Amino acid sequence: MRIVSGIQPTGNLHLGNYLGAIRNWVAMQDEWTAKGGECLYFLADLHAISMPHDPAALTAGTREMVAALVACGIDPARSIVFNQTQVPAHAELQWLLTGTARMGWLNRMTQWKDKAGKNREGASVALFTYPVLQAADVLLYQATHVPVGEDQKQHLELARDIAQKFNNDFATEEAPVFTLPEPIIPPEAARIMSLRDGSAKMSKSDPSDMSRINLTDDADAIMQKVRKAKTDPEPLPDGVDELKERPEAANLVGIYAAMAGISQAEVLAQFGGQGFGAFKPALGELLVEKLAPITARYRELRTDTAALDAILASGAARARALAAPTLERAYASLGLLRG
Repeated sequence: MRIVSGIQPTGNLHLGNYLGAIRNWVAMQDEWTAKGGECLYFLADLHAISMPHDPAALTAGTREMVAALVACGIDPARSIVFNQTQVPAHAELQWLLTGTARMGWLNRMTQWKDKAGKNREGASVALFTYPVLQAADVLLYQATHVPVGEDQKQHLELARDIAQKFNNDFATEEAPVFTLPEPIIPPEAARIMSLRDGSAKMSKSDPSDMSRINLTDDADAIMQKVRKAKTDPEPLPDGVDELKERPEAANLVGIYAAMAGISQAEVLAQFGGQGFGAFKPALGELLVEKLAPITARYRELRTDTAALDAILASGAARARALAAPTLERAYASLGLLRG
């Protein structure tokens, strides 16, 4: 039982990052390690260079993401936390798998079409082969399970196709080189939208800092942002269906439900019929209560470069040890002579 999952090392982390992915990772860590399983969580810095990027920001973002993971509850003693760059086997296995992956498979990837847009000739080769690196990321560790959202199901299917073809071509049924990982569909993550526009996702790239709750925000900043969040003049409804045409109201109710660990229906049972003048202070206070320990720990960690680098180095050493046997078998299966 081994889970492998990666996340882009973005900086300026916000509430959407926490509720969208990191909180699920913590829950999986607690559940799987209690059963004797292993969790490997990596920062996908090699994936990051498939798009235009600022090298200094990538370095800073990698450390900030480690700080956020630990602050949110990922325990480097129980989970293996590392960045791809410190485990060269990721890049090595990707190259070995490009002999098995097929152009037609990659051309069908929806994410490639979306990110490359109409300028496919101008997109990087790395963006096109991104899914092969994703396959290497999980096959390298004989992952049994990979958590996937809707946007990554296709990539896991590709990883399974690559693994199956490699096993068929270069191994035997009794002794396959790669394990075919099974998907884990995590509990539906809250879709956190901008505080200024309920139709747009909360994002660090939004020029308005008032559009998001940052993990570095103090209590006053959180209360102010919630107080000034865009809403409509109507009171909160009694039923969830009535939120469908009210994106800003739906977003705030969704945030409250996610942070309180209750359903949106339960939120409306408590606040239905009340105006935002009553609901916003309650939401702000809940956010402050839940985020305060995370924010304090995150601020403490993000300035301790030596501690963050030590976490990555330790995790990478453990990851390299796990990866080595699979990589060696892949080389040998292909007939590549190594000294």
